[in-house]
Order: sequence, then C-alpha cells, then structure tokens
Amino acid sequence: MKDKEKIALFIDADNAPAVKIDVVLSELAKFGVVTIRKAYGNWKSSRLKRWEDVLHEYAIQPIQQFDLTKGKNASDMALIIDAMDILYTKDIDVICLVSSDCDFTPLVTRTLADGKLVIGFGERKAPIAFVNSCSKFLYFDNDKKKVDSDIKEISITSTKLVKTLNRDTKLINLLRQAIEAVEDDDGWAMLGHIGTHISNHTSFDQRNYGFAKLGDLFGAIDLFEIKKTHGSVLWIRDKKKAKKN
Repeated sequence: MKDKEKIALFIDADNAPAVKIDVVLSELAKFGVVTIRKAYGNWKSSRLKRWEDVLHEYAIQPIQQFDLTKGKNASDMALIIDAMDILYTKDIDVICLVSSDCDFTPLVTRTLADGKLVIGFGERKAPIAFVNSCSKFLYFDNDKKKVDSDIKEISITSTKLVKTLNRDTKLINLLRQAIEAVEDDDGWAMLGHIGTHISNHTSFDQRNYGFAKLGDLFGAIDLFEIKKTHGSVLWIRDKKKAKKN
C-alpha cells in the first residue's frame, strides 16, 4: 500500500460509542491520513451529548438529520449519499464506516467494486453481512479480550480457550484453507503469506478473537504445528497434513 492513503471517515453517531473514537483514529493512522471526518445523527437529541463533546477535539463535522419518522433511518441514508458523492468527486483511497446497527452492505460492495479499501468498526451486534463484506472489520470490544460470553480473560494455556477456538468451525476452516493455499510440499506455510491470503478475501482480524498477532492465535489452537526459521520467521502446518506426511 502506498504512503499516505487518503481516508474518508463516516460515523453513524446514533449507533457507535463516542468513547471509542480514539481507537478508530489510531487504527486508521496505520493506513493513511483521515482527510474527511463526518458524523451523522440528530444533534438536538441528548443521546448524542458524548459525541458533541469530542467533535471539536477530533475535527469531526456533525451532519444534522432530524428524526422524521419512528425507527430512524434518515441518518443512514444521508451517510450513504454523502459517501457515494465523495467516492466519485474526491481523491479517496479508503472508506471507513463506523456503525453497529444498520446494514451498509450495498455501500460496501459498491465501494469495493471501485477498488477502494473499506474498514468497518462496530459492536458485536453489527449485522454479519456488513461485517463480512468489509475489507477489514474491528469490534470495539476487542480490548475486553474475550472469545465469547463465557470467557472472561484470554490465556494461551487455558484448556477452556483451546476448546472454544477448536469448536469455532468457521475460524478453523478459514485458517486451514489459507494454509492450504500457500503451503509448500511438506504442508508448511509462512505466517506472513497466510495473513496476506486471508486479508485478500475476508474481513478477518485476529484482534476480534482477543489476540494481538496472528501467530498468537495459531499458538492458542492445538490443531496446528508452529516452527521458527532464521530466528523469527514463523511457519504453520495443519496437524492433519503432518500425519499424512
């Protein structure tokens, strides 16, 4: 990715916590510079008071949308229209959507079709179709370090954690498919190549499982072998493939 990608940030303020704005901007800084920052909602409502407190601090432009009908969606429509306008009139490389409620999947797929990167942020109640359609999606509760409601704290040596991860069929299939796509003749795949393959076709991020690094996630699952070469290069192999060999 080239230096200083230009990012447009769109916030559904009615359905996103203001306290997490620093998390959003910190993550986006890894991708480039946020040149457009907009937050949508009914700013006359007391519900957005916390967002009002951070607008000036983070140079976010508030976009007013009145609650014209019960079951509000005016803010979402305004956000989508603005995003499409900016997509065609501004030199933008990355679109960031912050919302935990409404499904912005059509906007995401249209943006991806134009060759843009789409980053999403939200809580775990965010629609799965929206989550999966993004180039990358991060949950706000990553810092709680939990895999599900039964796990309070992650420990790589925890039997409970290993069992929970092993039972996550979708996760295991994703990891196995990625390994198979880039493995050598002996079934070993370089961790960096696995990560690249995954990021090319899914919004997966190991931090959504509570791990800072992809290698740590593999290390917490007893279905894979791990080895190091040249001191720091990690290689992963499916234990099923090891048995065949």
